[in-house]
Amino acid sequence: MKDSDINIIFNGLKEKVSPNTTIAEYIELTQEKDISLIVEHNKKFVYPQQYALTILYDGDKLEFINPNFGG
Repeated sequence: MKDSDINIIFNGLKEKVSPNTTIAEYIELTQEKDISLIVEHNKKFVYPQQYALTILYDGDKLEFINPNFGG
């Protein structure tokens, strides 16, 4: 990571990302493959169409929710 990286909270853990990283890019970085993924950004639901348009900023909170129901 670089000195210019920003800090976010991802699923409750502090992470560093490059400035101007989008949610779509972060999904790729985490290798998240769940097609039913729900994303919450700063406690607000994000529609999948907005992933590539939503930039992460220093101090943002990002939650990935995997709604795997079943048994």
